[in-house]
Amino acid sequence: MALLESSSPSSCLGCDDEAVVPDDEEPLKNRNSLLALGGQNMFSLEHHVGGHFSVGRRIGSGSFGQIHVGKDMRTNEEVAIKIEQSSTKHPQLHLESKLLQQLSSGVGIPKVRYSGSHSGLNIMVMDLLGPSLEDLFSFCSRRFSLKTVLLLAEQMISRIEFIHEQNYIHRDIKPDNFLMGLGNKGYLVYLIDFGLAKQYCDPVTRKHIPYKEHKNLTGTARYASVNTHQGIEQSRRDDLESLGYVLMYFNRGSLPWQGLKAANKRQKYEKICEKKLATSVEELCQGYPIEFANYINICRNYKFEESPNYETLKALFKGLFKSSGYSYDYVFDWNMRYSSLGVRQHCLATSNGVQAEPILH
Repeated sequence: MALLESSSPSSCLGCDDEAVVPDDEEPLKNRNSLLALGGQNMFSLEHHVGGHFSVGRRIGSGSFGQIHVGKDMRTNEEVAIKIEQSSTKHPQLHLESKLLQQLSSGVGIPKVRYSGSHSGLNIMVMDLLGPSLEDLFSFCSRRFSLKTVLLLAEQMISRIEFIHEQNYIHRDIKPDNFLMGLGNKGYLVYLIDFGLAKQYCDPVTRKHIPYKEHKNLTGTARYASVNTHQGIEQSRRDDLESLGYVLMYFNRGSLPWQGLKAANKRQKYEKICEKKLATSVEELCQGYPIEFANYINICRNYKFEESPNYETLKALFKGLFKSSGYSYDYVFDWNMRYSSLGVRQHCLATSNGVQAEPILH
C-alpha cells in the first residue's frame, strides 16, 4: 500500500482505494497474509475458544483475516468471531479489542465477549450485527428517502460524539463502517472498525494533539474532509465533515467525485481531491434541504482544536425531521422493502464487520 507524500500543504494527497494507514505508523503490509490461505478455514467447526464459544462456519474474510459465526454455549446466543494469525507483522485484533473495551459503555458500540490467542491465532469474539448502511443502500436501489437519512443522521452524529468524548477520532467515517443491529435492536446504528482511530486528546492532561501539515491521507478518499486532502492533521471536525458527505451520498445516490478516470491510482486520487475542492457545498447540496449544506459548512468552519457543538448539528436534522411531518417510528426504507419483497436475513461478513444480508425467500 503506497502512501504518497505531499509537496506542499495545499496539494492533494494520494490514498489507496479504501483505508490508508497513518503516515506516522508503518504500513500494514502483511494485513492480507491470511488471504493467502486460499480461502481455507483456520478453524474446524468442532473448535471452541474462550472456554465457552463454539466456532461455526466461516462467513467472510477481510484485511484482518477471517470472520466466523459462533455461539455462546452458555446462552445459545450467536456471536461473531474475528480471527487473525498471531505471526502477522502488525496484529490488529488485540488493539481493536482494547479500544472497544474502552468504548464499551457507549450505545451503538459492539461489545467484546472475549479476546485472546489460541493455536497461533488472535481471536476476538464480539456482538453479531446486522447489515452495513452501504449494503442497505444497495438493497434500496442506491437511494434513501429523506426520512431514512434523517433517522440515521441523528444516531450517526451521536456515535461520533461518543467516541470523541472518549478522546478518540475515528478517521474512517463511511457507510461500510455503520452497521444496524439485529432483532430488538434492529433500529440501532452501530459504529465499527476502529483500525484507524487515533487518540486526539490526552485523558489526563487534556492536551490536544498538535496541528501538523504534510500528513498522508488516512481514511477513505470519497468521504475525506477537505483539510485531510490538503495534508492537515485530522481532528474532531474531520469525522463530522466526512459524515456530511456520507449523508449527501445517501441523498444523491453518488457524489460528484465518484467514477473519475485516470491513468493510475495516484492520478485518480488527485482528481478526487481536485473535484471535491472545486465543488462548492451549495452545488453539492443543490436540490436538497438547506440543513445539509448548513451542516457541512459548520463542520468546515470549526477550528482544529475546537470542540464541535454536537447538539447544534443534531438540532439541524431534528428540526427538519419535525418540519417534514415525520414520526420517530424507526421504519427505515429497507424495512418497507423487506416487507414488500418477503425477505428474511442471512448472516455473512464483509471486510469491515459481520452483517446480515437480505435474502429473498
